[in-house]
Amino acid sequence: MKERINVDSEAGPLGPYSSATRANGLIFVSGQIPLNPDTGEVMTGSIRDQVRQVLDNTRELLKAAGSSLEKALKCTVYLTSLEDADAMNEVYATYFTGEAPPARTTVEVSKLPKGVAVEIDVIAEA
Repeated sequence: MKERINVDSEAGPLGPYSSATRANGLIFVSGQIPLNPDTGEVMTGSIRDQVRQVLDNTRELLKAAGSSLEKALKCTVYLTSLEDADAMNEVYATYFTGEAPPARTTVEVSKLPKGVAVEIDVIAEA
């Protein structure tokens, strides 16, 4: 059975999808972009600031699902420029600090929703 996961904020999905779902002991977090959860507005700033906001939002979704970043199994990071990879990694490493960080794919894409520079999706244990 599939269950939709929601958090109380203005920054809900931008389309007809769930921000996260739980099924078969896993949490699937849709790609998160740097939206301010209080206003639903795109957060501007450096790539470091954007990555922090994305991972903070992801952490809250996982918490609402009864999970955490520590239980993350796989992340996919989408960047509009791979030149931002080093800065993204600096911030990313502060969120995934255990001995077994999640598997990860990082790709450069031409565009992301709302013109942001980063989007990250996560699969985690429930």
